[in-house]
Amino acid sequence: MTTTDPFAYAPAPESRAIVDIAPSYGLFIDGEFTEGSGEDRRKTVSPATEEVLAEYVQANAEDVDRAVRAARKAFDKWSALPGAERGKYLFRIARIIQERSRELAVLETLDNGKPIRETRDADLPLVAAHFFYYAGWADKLAHAGFGPDPRPLGVAGQVIPWNFPLLMLAWKIAPALATGNTVVLKPAETTPLSALFFADICRQAGLPKGVVNIVTGDGRTGEALIAHPDVNKVAFTGSTAVGKAIARQIAGTDKKVTLELGGKGANIVFDDAPIDQAVEGIVTGIFFNQGQVCCAGSRLLVQESIQEELLDSLKRRLSTLRLGDPLDKNTDIGAINSAEQLARITALAETGETEGAERWTAPCELPSSGYWFAPTLFTKVTQAHTIARDEIFGPVLSVLTFRTPDEAVAKANNSQYGLSAGIWTEKGSRILAVASRLRAGVVWANTFNKFDPTSPFGGYKESGFGREGGRHGLEAYLDV
Repeated sequence: MTTTDPFAYAPAPESRAIVDIAPSYGLFIDGEFTEGSGEDRRKTVSPATEEVLAEYVQANAEDVDRAVRAARKAFDKWSALPGAERGKYLFRIARIIQERSRELAVLETLDNGKPIRETRDADLPLVAAHFFYYAGWADKLAHAGFGPDPRPLGVAGQVIPWNFPLLMLAWKIAPALATGNTVVLKPAETTPLSALFFADICRQAGLPKGVVNIVTGDGRTGEALIAHPDVNKVAFTGSTAVGKAIARQIAGTDKKVTLELGGKGANIVFDDAPIDQAVEGIVTGIFFNQGQVCCAGSRLLVQESIQEELLDSLKRRLSTLRLGDPLDKNTDIGAINSAEQLARITALAETGETEGAERWTAPCELPSSGYWFAPTLFTKVTQAHTIARDEIFGPVLSVLTFRTPDEAVAKANNSQYGLSAGIWTEKGSRILAVASRLRAGVVWANTFNKFDPTSPFGGYKESGFGREGGRHGLEAYLDV
């Protein structure tokens, strides 16, 4: 982050010329791009520069109805295809994603603000891997453990967030198509572009018309999709508050639903943990994607006897992180996704100071335009502090201490959320003993934020219900 380092890296910008963003986009319905029925349009901007990237349609209830009707019309033929035939389409999509991965990585970085290193090396390989994985399941559903002839549900209405736009699309669409469902997907209002580019990939792969439909817009569009009477399955990833509203909205209907909501993950470091390795895991846990990760390790629980040593090492490491242009391949910390999210992070950090926690911010110079927040950690945090309870969804780490494994487990579980946790120790027996007592859907051991399409992901308590990924992710799209 410092500019005086004589060994500082020279700028290594990725070329923006590889991606061609149109000035305006329509809706993708029944295999074609079409205008919305209303006049309302929105703009999507680059968080790093505040530059307008494109205009897109604010879809209304009439547009959503058109998309659902197209998906319903396509369902009979798509669900009747042999699984091996459906799998071929998914394989094609996966290969095209690989072929266009550089273009899509640049697009995602421009629209979302995350570093190109993350979109290139983490997001895009995982996107392709999910389609490859579920392509393999398409002709093996009778052997998935859900009965000899599991049937698809029908039309899936899917609403995804802005923090991993293309990856969350893959998590939703790949299992839905593999199991024979058709899809209407609404991307987040601040990051619609990669979903619209995916629509073009569907056409490039020859996917039958109406199998995948993309409707853009804000929460009103998502509400219309979820409320539509001909939607059989609702899949949502986003905030707990919206998840609760969706649960209320569909109560009393026969819609199947999965909700992947917020988190306040505990990253537990025991006194026998390798400090340098743990520090890298802590950085990955909370500063990956600027902390805008539902399963971020935003609560660091460190054993009291090593607190000083670990924090000294952590602060040294944070001082070396590079914040700036997300298209620079050397950048570690990119831009916050929107002005609204930056305001929320800023307000919660100020609350932490007001309530008596001790703030430390990594030394760095913030760019003059765009939405930026320097990596920050708070010490002297108690479980009563707002920053220890509320999901900040930003590059802010709350540090708490513990003396015994029992205390660590009690503090880790003392949360309304239950999405993720991490354990750092050299003792395998301790990992197993502590992991079995943590009320979290995913527990990482001596690592953090590692994902694989074969592994299920989901939460407990106010982090939602249902699982995505792996064999378990098929169940949400089958009538079982």
